[in-house]
Amino acid sequence: MLSPFVELRRQLHQIPEPGFQEFKTQQLLLEQLSKLPQDRLTIRTWRTGILVYIKGLNPSKRFGYRADMDGLPITEETSLPFPSQHPGYMHACGHDFHMSIGMGVVTHFVTNPMQDDLVVLFQPAEEGPGGALPMLAAEELQDWMPDQMVALHIAPEYPVGTIAVRPEILFANTSELFIDLLGKGGHAAYPHQANDMIIAATLMVGQLQTIVSRNVNPLDSAVITIGKMEAGTKQNIIAEKARLEGTIRTLSAASMDKIKGRIEAVAAGIEASFECQVSIDWGSNYRQVYNAPALTLEFMDWLRGRDNVTLFECTEAMTGEDFGYFLEKIPGFMFWLGVDTPHGLHNAKLDPDERAIDVAIETITAYLRYKSS
Repeated sequence: MLSPFVELRRQLHQIPEPGFQEFKTQQLLLEQLSKLPQDRLTIRTWRTGILVYIKGLNPSKRFGYRADMDGLPITEETSLPFPSQHPGYMHACGHDFHMSIGMGVVTHFVTNPMQDDLVVLFQPAEEGPGGALPMLAAEELQDWMPDQMVALHIAPEYPVGTIAVRPEILFANTSELFIDLLGKGGHAAYPHQANDMIIAATLMVGQLQTIVSRNVNPLDSAVITIGKMEAGTKQNIIAEKARLEGTIRTLSAASMDKIKGRIEAVAAGIEASFECQVSIDWGSNYRQVYNAPALTLEFMDWLRGRDNVTLFECTEAMTGEDFGYFLEKIPGFMFWLGVDTPHGLHNAKLDPDERAIDVAIETITAYLRYKSS
């Protein structure tokens, strides 16, 4: 017989939605919440997100757990019998798992309350444009602000039953990168009468790749990736416009500032060289996920005494997560949850092992009860 939270995950998997458009997702979660005993439960909505408050028996503090909600613009290629019903969208980053685990945590403490209060946040728009920062500022959260926050992210590379975590930086600072170049189009036979933005854009891509190798401390870590280029309309027309889309990842805020400064300098050089206009849009920017050292080390020590999980102390990752904004304001940590699949995050074939859902619910509820006692 399926766990109710595995069943919920399968329902959620079929309705992936983009950030701040998680309408069906929100409705399904609200329906699940309405079936629970309501005497300790208070529910608020914020945009397409949900805030759930569970009153403790004799509270002296307030814990928080966060689960993200949105899907990705990816066409699913799994062989699951419950595939996405929304063409072009998929839960390819495990947010269906995160929400199901969050609902399991809510259900446990509604029926088996701990001493302290708990706030479970179902947060929209983690993949973009970013829901954590506006949720933190939302009026609905201000009088429910937790004293400690916990979150997890599925990890395809670890076996089920493995929890990977480290104190201090877990995930990188991230920034989107959109660059538009505007020159002068023309006939392919008269290149001297035009300013070719395909040439300008390709030269700029090459120059951007020198920033990490020549401007960032080799003992630091940074990534600049240009993942998309658009230019031109026909083979015999010199392109008037070009667009580059990419991402920046750094393990320090100082390196992020330096890289952005260098990109602006490269853009100015391209403008001068090609007599064109270059505009930069930094898109969504996410703060590093910085795990509070004392709390994280305490959690790791606690895990070593558990017989249902294996602790692995991991290294930093260049992935980005807007949960970093919560940890900037509230002490806490995020950890990796092993789901044992050969396909990585954001892969159209991602198929996490559902046994990890109950492992996560059991671990989080036991840890919060330990902290509350």
